[in-house]
Order: sequence, then structure tokens, then C-alpha cells
Amino acid sequence: MAKTTNVTRIRADETKNAPKKTKKSVPKEVKEPTNWFTKALAGIGGYFKGAWVELKQVRWPSRKATWGLTLAVLIFSGVLLALIVSLDLLFKYLFEIILS
Repeated sequence: MAKTTNVTRIRADETKNAPKKTKKSVPKEVKEPTNWFTKALAGIGGYFKGAWVELKQVRWPSRKATWGLTLAVLIFSGVLLALIVSLDLLFKYLFEIILS
């Protein structure tokens, strides 16, 4: 016998524990600037306001994590420096052999 599976599709607003719909607050009307200078200032102000909102949402690492990541960058940079210097010396040696 074939086993049948019933699939019930539920929309998000049909759940039993869904919160009741509340009336959304209407944003305040903002007076649009009229000349180019005030538009530019409003744009710059809006940029910094949005940047501040984003900065408040950042999850900053702890002091221990910051030191660990700094150490990882320094070690990686040292290894890469050693690799580049060794390749440079190797190629210098090979070119001296070829040219002499």
C-alpha cells in the first residue's frame, strides 16, 4: 500500500499565536527643502543619521577577540613577507646565474 502524506499550508497571518494587528503609526510629514543648499545639507544630515543608526546596530568584538584577530593579521603578514622576500632572493639568484 502506498503511504499518503497530507501537506497543510499555513500563511504567517493564520497562525494561532500570531499577534493581533495593531494600527501602524503614521510618520510625520517632513517639509521638503526648496533650494539646492538646504537639499544638500538635508542629504548630508540624512547620511550621518543613517550611519549612526547602523553603527548602533554593530556587534563589536570583545577585547580578547580583537587581540586574537590582530595577532592573526600580524602572523599572516609576517608569513607573507617571508614568502615574498624568499621568492625575491630566489629569483635574484637565478637571474644572476642565467646572466653570468
